[in-house]
Amino acid sequence: MTDALATPPAMLAQAKARMRELATEYARAVPGRDAHSLMAGLPDVKLLFMPMGDRDGAYDPEHHVIMINSSVRPERQRFTLAHEISHALLLGDDDLLSDLHDAFEGDRLEQVIETLCNAGAAAILIPAELMQDMLERFGPTGRALGELSRRADVSASTALYTLAENTGAPVIYAVCAVTRAEREDGGAVAPGGPKELTVRASSAAPGVKYSLRPGTPIPAGHPVETAMETRLHITEESFVPFRSGRRMPAFVDAYPDRYRVMASFLLKPDRPTVEDSSADGPEA
Repeated sequence: MTDALATPPAMLAQAKARMRELATEYARAVPGRDAHSLMAGLPDVKLLFMPMGDRDGAYDPEHHVIMINSSVRPERQRFTLAHEISHALLLGDDDLLSDLHDAFEGDRLEQVIETLCNAGAAAILIPAELMQDMLERFGPTGRALGELSRRADVSASTALYTLAENTGAPVIYAVCAVTRAEREDGGAVAPGGPKELTVRASSAAPGVKYSLRPGTPIPAGHPVETAMETRLHITEESFVPFRSGRRMPAFVDAYPDRYRVMASFLLKPDRPTVEDSSADGPEA
Protein backbone atom coordinates (compact mmCIF):
# COMPACT_ATOMS: atom_id res chain seq x y z
CA MET A 1 0.00 0.00 0.00
CA THR A 2 2.80 2.43 0.84
CA ASP A 3 6.03 3.59 -0.70
CA ALA A 4 8.95 1.68 0.81
CA LEU A 5 10.70 5.00 1.45
CA ALA A 6 7.77 6.54 3.33
CA THR A 7 8.67 7.91 6.75
CA PRO A 8 6.52 6.93 9.77
CA PRO A 9 4.68 10.32 9.76
CA ALA A 10 3.93 9.91 6.05
CA MET A 11 2.98 6.30 6.69
CA LEU A 12 0.55 7.38 9.42
CA ALA A 13 -1.10 9.89 7.09
CA GLN A 14 -1.46 7.24 4.39
CA ALA A 15 -2.81 4.74 6.92
CA LYS A 16 -5.39 7.24 8.17
CA ALA A 17 -6.53 7.88 4.61
CA ARG A 18 -6.89 4.14 4.01
CA MET A 19 -8.73 3.66 7.30
CA ARG A 20 -11.19 6.43 6.43
CA GLU A 21 -11.70 4.85 3.02
CA LEU A 22 -12.49 1.46 4.58
CA ALA A 23 -14.82 3.05 7.13
CA THR A 24 -16.61 5.21 4.58
CA GLU A 25 -17.21 2.23 2.30
CA TYR A 26 -18.53 0.26 5.27
CA ALA A 27 -20.89 3.05 6.37
CA ARG A 28 -22.32 3.42 2.88
CA ALA A 29 -23.10 -0.30 2.73
CA VAL A 30 -25.05 -0.55 6.01
CA PRO A 31 -28.70 0.55 6.29
CA GLY A 32 -28.23 3.11 9.07
CA ARG A 33 -26.11 4.30 11.97
CA ASP A 34 -27.95 2.82 14.94
CA ALA A 35 -26.32 -0.17 16.65
CA HIS A 36 -28.36 -2.82 14.84
CA SER A 37 -27.78 -1.25 11.42
CA LEU A 38 -24.05 -0.73 12.00
CA MET A 39 -23.62 -4.43 12.75
CA ALA A 40 -25.25 -5.42 9.47
CA GLY A 41 -21.89 -5.22 7.71
CA LEU A 42 -20.41 -7.87 10.03
CA PRO A 43 -23.00 -10.68 9.86
CA ASP A 44 -20.68 -13.19 11.52
CA VAL A 45 -19.92 -10.96 14.53
CA LYS A 46 -22.12 -10.94 17.62
CA LEU A 47 -22.78 -7.75 19.60
CA LEU A 48 -22.94 -7.97 23.40
CA PHE A 49 -23.66 -5.25 25.95
CA MET A 50 -22.25 -6.01 29.39
CA PRO A 51 -20.61 -4.34 32.41
CA MET A 52 -16.93 -3.84 31.58
CA GLY A 53 -15.62 -1.69 34.43
CA ASP A 54 -13.36 1.07 33.09
CA ARG A 55 -13.30 -0.31 29.53
CA ASP A 56 -15.64 1.10 26.91
CA GLY A 57 -15.55 -1.95 24.68
CA ALA A 58 -13.51 -4.62 22.94
CA TYR A 59 -13.40 -6.73 19.78
CA ASP A 60 -12.58 -10.44 20.07
CA PRO A 61 -11.70 -11.63 16.55
CA GLU A 62 -11.19 -15.23 17.66
CA HIS A 63 -14.75 -15.59 18.96
CA HIS A 64 -16.27 -13.02 16.57
CA VAL A 65 -17.71 -10.84 19.32
CA ILE A 66 -17.87 -7.09 19.90
CA MET A 67 -18.46 -6.20 23.55
CA ILE A 68 -19.76 -2.78 24.62
CA ASN A 69 -19.89 -1.48 28.18
CA SER A 70 -23.55 -1.34 29.16
CA SER A 71 -22.84 1.23 31.90
CA VAL A 72 -21.68 4.15 29.73
CA ARG A 73 -23.96 6.71 28.09
CA PRO A 74 -25.55 5.77 24.72
CA GLU A 75 -23.54 8.39 22.82
CA ARG A 76 -20.32 6.80 24.06
CA GLN A 77 -21.60 3.29 23.31
CA ARG A 78 -22.29 4.28 19.70
CA PHE A 79 -18.82 5.70 19.18
CA THR A 80 -17.24 2.66 20.84
CA LEU A 81 -19.19 0.34 18.55
CA ALA A 82 -17.93 2.23 15.49
CA HIS A 83 -14.40 2.09 16.95
CA GLU A 84 -14.58 -1.70 17.44
CA ILE A 85 -16.01 -2.15 13.94
CA SER A 86 -12.97 -0.23 12.70
CA HIS A 87 -10.74 -2.76 14.49
CA ALA A 88 -12.49 -5.50 12.53
CA LEU A 89 -12.04 -3.58 9.26
CA LEU A 90 -8.36 -3.01 10.01
CA LEU A 91 -7.76 -6.68 10.78
CA GLY A 92 -9.45 -7.54 7.49
CA ASP A 93 -7.04 -5.41 5.43
CA ASP A 94 -3.85 -7.47 5.20
CA ASP A 95 -1.90 -4.81 3.30
CA LEU A 96 -2.66 -2.05 5.78
CA LEU A 97 -1.95 -4.29 8.75
CA SER A 98 1.35 -5.42 7.26
CA ASP A 99 2.43 -1.84 6.56
CA LEU A 100 1.66 -0.83 10.14
CA HIS A 101 3.73 -3.68 11.57
CA ASP A 102 6.61 -2.75 9.26
CA ALA A 103 6.55 0.93 10.28
CA PHE A 104 5.75 0.72 14.00
CA GLU A 105 6.26 -1.62 16.91
CA GLY A 106 5.43 -2.09 20.59
CA ASP A 107 3.41 0.57 22.37
CA ARG A 108 3.70 2.93 19.41
CA LEU A 109 2.02 0.36 17.17
CA GLU A 110 -0.85 0.01 19.64
CA GLN A 111 -1.21 3.80 19.84
CA VAL A 112 -1.31 4.11 16.05
CA ILE A 113 -3.93 1.37 15.76
CA GLU A 114 -6.13 3.13 18.34
CA THR A 115 -5.69 6.43 16.47
CA LEU A 116 -6.69 4.79 13.20
CA CYS A 117 -9.75 3.17 14.76
CA ASN A 118 -10.84 6.53 16.20
CA ALA A 119 -10.50 8.00 12.71
CA GLY A 120 -12.47 5.06 11.34
CA ALA A 121 -15.21 5.52 13.94
CA ALA A 122 -15.58 9.19 13.04
CA ALA A 123 -15.77 8.31 9.33
CA ILE A 124 -18.48 5.72 10.04
CA LEU A 125 -20.60 8.05 12.18
CA ILE A 126 -20.13 11.32 10.29
CA PRO A 127 -21.09 11.15 6.61
CA ALA A 128 -18.62 13.07 4.45
CA GLU A 129 -21.55 14.72 2.67
CA LEU A 130 -22.90 16.06 5.97
CA MET A 131 -19.55 17.45 7.03
CA GLN A 132 -19.06 19.14 3.66
CA ASP A 133 -22.58 20.57 3.84
CA MET A 134 -21.87 22.08 7.27
CA LEU A 135 -18.65 23.70 6.02
CA GLU A 136 -20.36 25.07 2.92
CA ARG A 137 -23.32 26.46 4.87
CA PHE A 138 -21.57 27.84 7.94
CA GLY A 139 -17.87 27.99 7.02
CA PRO A 140 -15.12 26.83 9.39
CA THR A 141 -16.93 28.16 12.46
CA GLY A 142 -18.05 27.28 15.93
CA ARG A 143 -21.56 26.98 14.57
CA ALA A 144 -20.43 24.42 11.99
CA LEU A 145 -18.92 22.42 14.85
CA GLY A 146 -22.11 22.57 16.91
CA GLU A 147 -24.38 21.72 13.99
CA LEU A 148 -22.16 18.81 12.92
CA SER A 149 -22.18 17.34 16.42
CA ARG A 150 -25.97 17.64 16.66
CA ARG A 151 -26.91 16.44 13.19
CA ALA A 152 -24.48 13.51 13.17
CA ASP A 153 -25.48 12.69 16.77
CA VAL A 154 -21.86 12.41 17.87
CA SER A 155 -19.91 13.88 20.77
CA ALA A 156 -18.48 17.36 20.42
CA SER A 157 -14.94 15.97 20.54
CA THR A 158 -15.64 13.54 17.69
CA ALA A 159 -17.06 16.36 15.57
CA LEU A 160 -14.18 18.62 16.62
CA TYR A 161 -11.35 16.39 15.41
CA THR A 162 -13.16 15.40 12.22
CA LEU A 163 -13.96 18.98 11.27
CA ALA A 164 -10.42 20.15 12.04
CA GLU A 165 -8.88 17.48 9.82
CA ASN A 166 -11.06 18.60 6.92
CA THR A 167 -10.65 22.37 7.28
CA GLY A 168 -8.33 24.11 4.84
CA ALA A 169 -8.37 27.54 6.53
CA PRO A 170 -5.98 28.35 9.45
CA VAL A 171 -8.50 27.62 12.20
CA ILE A 172 -8.34 26.35 15.78
CA TYR A 173 -11.57 24.77 17.04
CA ALA A 174 -12.43 24.44 20.73
CA VAL A 175 -15.18 23.16 22.98
CA CYS A 176 -15.45 25.32 26.11
CA ALA A 177 -17.42 24.71 29.29
CA VAL A 178 -17.58 25.76 32.93
CA THR A 179 -15.42 23.56 35.18
CA ARG A 180 -13.92 23.68 38.65
CA ALA A 181 -11.03 26.14 38.78
CA GLU A 182 -7.62 24.48 38.88
CA ARG A 183 -5.30 25.03 41.83
CA GLU A 184 -1.96 26.60 40.98
CA ASP A 185 -0.11 23.65 42.51
CA GLY A 186 -2.09 21.23 40.35
CA GLY A 187 -3.89 19.67 43.33
CA ALA A 188 -7.53 18.67 43.41
CA VAL A 189 -10.11 21.37 44.04
CA ALA A 190 -12.51 20.74 46.92
CA PRO A 191 -16.19 20.22 46.02
CA GLY A 192 -18.03 23.50 45.94
CA GLY A 193 -14.88 25.39 44.96
CA PRO A 194 -14.79 28.17 42.37
CA LYS A 195 -15.68 27.50 38.76
CA GLU A 196 -14.30 28.98 35.56
CA LEU A 197 -14.90 28.80 31.82
CA THR A 198 -12.13 26.73 30.23
CA VAL A 199 -11.21 24.86 27.07
CA ARG A 200 -12.36 21.24 27.34
CA ALA A 201 -11.04 20.02 23.96
CA SER A 202 -9.30 21.63 21.01
CA SER A 203 -7.95 20.73 17.59
CA ALA A 204 -6.37 22.74 14.81
CA ALA A 205 -6.60 22.47 11.05
CA PRO A 206 -3.65 20.87 9.22
CA GLY A 207 -0.70 23.24 9.00
CA VAL A 208 -1.64 25.27 12.09
CA LYS A 209 1.25 24.94 14.53
CA TYR A 210 -0.58 26.31 17.57
CA SER A 211 -3.06 24.61 19.87
CA LEU A 212 -5.15 25.33 22.93
CA ARG A 213 -4.48 23.07 25.88
CA PRO A 214 -7.40 21.58 27.81
CA GLY A 215 -7.93 23.62 30.96
CA THR A 216 -6.94 26.91 29.33
CA PRO A 217 -9.08 29.63 30.98
CA ILE A 218 -11.24 31.93 28.86
CA PRO A 219 -10.67 35.54 30.02
CA ALA A 220 -13.45 37.84 31.13
CA GLY A 221 -14.97 39.78 28.25
CA HIS A 222 -13.83 37.32 25.59
CA PRO A 223 -16.49 36.49 22.94
CA VAL A 224 -16.61 32.88 24.18
CA GLU A 225 -17.49 34.10 27.67
CA THR A 226 -20.08 36.50 26.24
CA ALA A 227 -21.69 33.66 24.29
CA MET A 228 -21.81 31.51 27.42
CA GLU A 229 -23.34 34.29 29.54
CA THR A 230 -25.87 35.61 27.01
CA ARG A 231 -26.56 32.36 25.09
CA LEU A 232 -26.16 34.41 21.92
CA HIS A 233 -24.13 33.46 18.85
CA ILE A 234 -21.16 35.86 18.85
CA THR A 235 -18.84 36.58 15.90
CA GLU A 236 -16.22 39.29 16.18
CA GLU A 237 -12.55 40.23 15.95
CA SER A 238 -10.76 39.08 19.08
CA PHE A 239 -7.89 36.75 19.99
CA VAL A 240 -6.82 33.21 20.86
CA PRO A 241 -6.40 33.13 24.66
CA PHE A 242 -3.29 30.98 25.06
CA ARG A 243 -2.61 29.64 28.53
CA SER A 244 0.79 31.34 28.50
CA GLY A 245 -0.96 34.72 28.64
CA ARG A 246 -0.17 35.65 25.07
CA ARG A 247 -2.94 36.66 22.71
CA MET A 248 -2.96 35.92 18.99
CA PRO A 249 -5.30 38.04 16.82
CA ALA A 250 -8.16 35.96 15.42
CA PHE A 251 -11.72 36.20 14.17
CA VAL A 252 -13.78 34.34 16.77
CA ASP A 253 -17.06 32.52 16.19
CA ALA A 254 -18.61 31.45 19.52
CA TYR A 255 -21.73 29.30 19.28
CA PRO A 256 -23.59 28.40 22.52
CA ASP A 257 -24.76 24.80 22.64
CA ARG A 258 -26.53 23.67 25.83
CA TYR A 259 -24.01 23.86 28.68
CA ARG A 260 -21.01 24.67 26.49
CA VAL A 261 -19.73 26.93 23.73
CA MET A 262 -18.38 25.71 20.41
CA ALA A 263 -15.70 28.11 19.24
CA SER A 264 -13.53 28.68 16.22
CA PHE A 265 -10.51 30.96 15.99
CA LEU A 266 -9.63 32.00 12.43
CA LEU A 267 -6.01 33.11 12.71
CA LYS A 268 -4.86 36.41 11.29
CA PRO A 269 -1.45 36.93 9.68
CA ASP A 270 -0.34 39.28 12.48
CA ARG A 271 2.15 37.96 14.99
CA PRO A 272 0.92 37.25 18.53
CA THR A 273 0.68 40.22 20.87
CA VAL A 274 2.64 39.67 24.07
CA GLU A 275 0.50 40.37 27.10
CA ASP A 276 2.87 38.84 29.64
CA SER A 277 6.59 39.11 28.85
CA SER A 278 7.41 36.37 31.35
CA ALA A 279 4.99 33.87 29.81
CA ASP A 280 5.93 31.04 27.49
CA GLY A 281 5.01 31.19 23.84
CA PRO A 282 1.75 29.90 22.39
CA GLU A 283 1.23 26.18 22.67
CA ALA A 284 2.57 24.33 19.67
